Amino acid sequence: MITTRKANERGHAEHGWLDTYHSFSFADYHDPKWMGFRSLRVINDDLVLPRAGFGMHPHRDMEIITYILSGQLAHKDSMGNGRTITPGEFQYMSAGTGVLHSEQNPSDTEAVHLLQIWIQPDEKGVTPGYAEKSMKDAATGKLHLVTSKTGRDGSIAIHQDSDLYLARLDADQGVSHTLAPGRHAWLHVAEGEVTVNGQTLQGGDALAVSNESALDLRGTKASQVLLFDLN
Repeated sequence: MITTRKANERGHAEHGWLDTYHSFSFADYHDPKWMGFRSLRVINDDLVLPRAGFGMHPHRDMEIITYILSGQLAHKDSMGNGRTITPGEFQYMSAGTGVLHSEQNPSDTEAVHLLQIWIQPDEKGVTPGYAEKSMKDAATGKLHLVTSKTGRDGSIAIHQDSDLYLARLDADQGVSHTLAPGRHAWLHVAEGEVTVNGQTLQGGDALAVSNESALDLRGTKASQVLLFDLN
């Protein structure tokens, strides 16, 4: 079963300094049909204006992943981490028992376009943690593992059995992913245009996948896709 989540059907909020689209219910946007998918709770597609951002605020018991599509984002947190991440970089923070963080656009001229992802952990009360992974030089035409439960193949170890892959596809490049029995997938097109099992998806579109054995992706133009393999 494959369910389509179109980009223009997502929740949307315009805050002046922030233009944001919500794949799932978030803040003032509530849709009981879209409360999350499996352990995936949030995918926010954010555009933050220059010299704006999210002030210091708390989280707990959530796995938080940020991916930069364009621009730059300056991160600070109560664990002592401070770093500006740029396009092609993933940032991971396990909120665990509690953490404070801020995310600011340090540029005077350029907006930052990012995906903010929340995954519910498989246990509460873990020690907060932080990691980064650069995919700046990731080859096109391949699925690159970004996160996993065990940290296999150089991925970031997270507190959930959720494999996150990045695929960069040029026009007419394809990749396939096999789903093990009982596994589910969420596919989010970050940029570009692709076909998935013959269905055309634009940037911001997504698919929820259950009871399928394989996904065949092909770029129809230069694209970036996030693929979550979920229990």
